[in-house]
Amino acid sequence: MNSLELKKKQADLIFNSSALSHLSIADRILFEKFGRGKTVSLPFKCIHHAFEHHAYLRPDQVAITYKGIEVTYAELNNKANALAGALIRKGVQKNENVGLFLSRSIEMIVGILGILKAGATYVPQDIRITPKVALNHIIDSADIKIVLSTTCFKKTVSELKFHELVFIDDFNEFESNLLYLPSSTLNQDEKNNCFVLYTSGTTGMPNGVMVTHQNVCNIIHTSPGNLSIVPGTKVAQILNISFDMAVWEIFACLSYGGNLFIRGQSIQETVSEVDVVIATPSILSSLDINKCKNILVAAVAGEPCPRNLADSWSEFCSFYNSCGPTETTIVNTMQAHDKDNELLTIGAPTPNNTVYILNENLSACKIGEVGEMWAGGLCVSGGYINNVALNSDRYRRDPFLNDGSMMFRTRDLGRWTLLGELEHLGRSDDQVKIKGFRVELDSISNTLEEIPGCKRACTLKVGSDELISFVASSELDEKTCIEELEKKLAYYYIPSKIIFLEELPKTNRGKIDKKKLLENLNEYNQEKCYV
Repeated sequence: MNSLELKKKQADLIFNSSALSHLSIADRILFEKFGRGKTVSLPFKCIHHAFEHHAYLRPDQVAITYKGIEVTYAELNNKANALAGALIRKGVQKNENVGLFLSRSIEMIVGILGILKAGATYVPQDIRITPKVALNHIIDSADIKIVLSTTCFKKTVSELKFHELVFIDDFNEFESNLLYLPSSTLNQDEKNNCFVLYTSGTTGMPNGVMVTHQNVCNIIHTSPGNLSIVPGTKVAQILNISFDMAVWEIFACLSYGGNLFIRGQSIQETVSEVDVVIATPSILSSLDINKCKNILVAAVAGEPCPRNLADSWSEFCSFYNSCGPTETTIVNTMQAHDKDNELLTIGAPTPNNTVYILNENLSACKIGEVGEMWAGGLCVSGGYINNVALNSDRYRRDPFLNDGSMMFRTRDLGRWTLLGELEHLGRSDDQVKIKGFRVELDSISNTLEEIPGCKRACTLKVGSDELISFVASSELDEKTCIEELEKKLAYYYIPSKIIFLEELPKTNRGKIDKKKLLENLNEYNQEKCYV
């Protein structure tokens, strides 16, 4: 089916009226109007084809800048072709999972493109920070036979249990290039997997999410996910390779002829040099905003964004507040924020996608009613590797489009505003019982973050009936925080303790590390805190 036929098929789909029969006519109309993104066609079938397009059009354009080294599109394409040839020579098959275990580098990008050009699927991990037991679990669960790395990690990677190892920086690229088959001859399909990303699992071991080329192209090759990137735009690459937002950084840049600035040790230094930054709110809040005024476009996702952060950044750049788990391919809702807006929302579905607000019985909620967000459309990934139970819990047939497609349970709470935007109300698993009342932890944190001087806040339930808030601020005190909370929230929302820190700890993906906050609670209690 070509793109025009697909577009016509999508345009012909209507929501299944029987699934909405309990709603009023007005709510049925708005459920469909608000819940469906625009229908658009995609210019490329596979994500690396867009890169190849620019390598052909502008071979001398700089593709990567890293520690003062510049690599052009032609040079990057040749290196990736050579690696693809090496992989094909070693027998890598179409849609085979290939491990990419290394750190942030030029070789990281060569590895991604080389694997994709060979028709395979890349499985990325930062080998510096991923435990050996987790890497071996990933190798087993994804059935990885070949691992790509760099020679500086030879000792570490050699201890893993795989069949064959390729060092990207240590093979004869001229010999390998002779055996490369252009990707157009590999009969690659948009439904083939592009990458497998591992998310934290409830059992302690990560779960692999299979993401297709179509999934990725649908956010990267449509607006606003393209972030207005054009040839020459400088884009920061600051995130962990195993984080899905790193995919956004890399391919939004290389799909449009941009210059990818790969960071060294300093995130601040890199962000101060570029035009576009994609990050978590926790990362942006840790930067000196006065050194970031060069930024033209910023996008955040991964965790709730404080209103004051969005207001500050939107004063000098286009600022997108976004939402979406790995399973719905990076983000599936976006909103360009204006500080004059009444609310900071996560916007509406991105093109070719849907968002439904459903109750616990999976029935559609009325407009304005709080429910759980379910995502449908081209964003929905292929599911978890070797986890039938989790797939059946999180992925369901879409009863509203009723065309055989799937929808995904995000576990994010939200509701539609009357303007057709989604108000994000935290995670369903962040609702706790305190003194017999249901409390939404994000409501407390959001209220704290509205106070001038608060950079970030996080509230956790400790023990059976205690709330503790952690606040990143060197200016605030207990009295101010409690007074602001009491103005806006019920008494059972007021934390019993507020702990002030210079910065809240972050995970290796740049989100607030709640586990570390709890682990270090006793240590914090001996420092500056207020009861």
